[in-house]
Amino acid sequence: MARQVIGLLESYIHKLGYSPAVHFELEGCYRFPPCRANQELDFALLNRQLGSLGIDAELVPEYWSHQWEYVSVFNGQTPLKEADNLAFALEKLPYLFAQQGVVQTLITPVVWCGDKGQLALGCSNIFSGEARAVHIPNAVQINISASNGSGENIIAKHGFGEYLQQCFLQTSLACCLLYLPEEDAFERLLLKSRYGLAKELCSPVDISGGHQGSIALYKEYGKHNQDMGVEPLLYDAANQVLLSRKNWQKTARIEHRLGASSKHYNPYLNVVFALVNLVDALEVYNHKGCQAGLKAPPAPVSLPGALNHDKDGFDAVSLFARQQWFSERINAVQLNMQTAKDMADLSVENSGKLGDKLKSSVLAKYQQKTFY
Repeated sequence: MARQVIGLLESYIHKLGYSPAVHFELEGCYRFPPCRANQELDFALLNRQLGSLGIDAELVPEYWSHQWEYVSVFNGQTPLKEADNLAFALEKLPYLFAQQGVVQTLITPVVWCGDKGQLALGCSNIFSGEARAVHIPNAVQINISASNGSGENIIAKHGFGEYLQQCFLQTSLACCLLYLPEEDAFERLLLKSRYGLAKELCSPVDISGGHQGSIALYKEYGKHNQDMGVEPLLYDAANQVLLSRKNWQKTARIEHRLGASSKHYNPYLNVVFALVNLVDALEVYNHKGCQAGLKAPPAPVSLPGALNHDKDGFDAVSLFARQQWFSERINAVQLNMQTAKDMADLSVENSGKLGDKLKSSVLAKYQQKTFY
């Protein structure tokens, strides 16, 4: 059903005059047998295998020992193909790793005691001689942008990026069940404070904006204040860059950094979440422009501490059950496309409201009590 909704949303966005782009980054870890504990993965081989499977992505080593990252390759794929890519990769990666002798492929929010180390006093990347257990948080990040009929990235134009970021800031609390789909995802949010790892870990723990927050707008500068969109133009004989230019307009995007790696993470639902936010922003952009609707940046918002059954109802399942935005916006797009007689070309069922059905299917996996 989520695949149908993605197709519906893509078609509606094209009808508005734009092309959506969604890309994933996902972290995980691996373990070899104790006798081969220091062995490294052959990433070049893995990337050739991903290519042969038609997956638009690469695997690269990440910061912690035996940590890897899945990174989308920008091949012009649609959001639906991007969701297919990640879903297929989540299924196939354990088998590909096992071919190299890996005994555990860990696609989990936290890898407990995944590494050892303690940063030296006053340093951000130099470790002291003192060793202690580091519980590694694994994230899923989703990048969102859109281009107009001329191929221009509108994130960089007329306040659209700021408005889209504002949309995500408003919807991410009530919809956190989609990107924090299991209990350990909430343990991941507490790693820095509960285990004194604030210096070692940099994962975001609340909903915040700007260009360094958990819902980041990358334009001229990125998460680490680095220049964005730097394109090398001239190299010397040693392959060092002699001349470059900044084209940040091309790479501008929203990066939603709150997702937790998990076998329960559903790429299709999260693409739906991204596209519905994009629809909200595009409708305002087309109707009256985004500048007038921009508000002062909100203060950071705390995420729930539990997946389900919080005594005050401040848990991910209860929040998603109570909110209406997700289903109502999908229903509205469905109604618009039905009215425009576009549904026949989409192979989307006409019976019932797709938004209501999709919300119910999400809750059916978790709901064990009445929320209304």
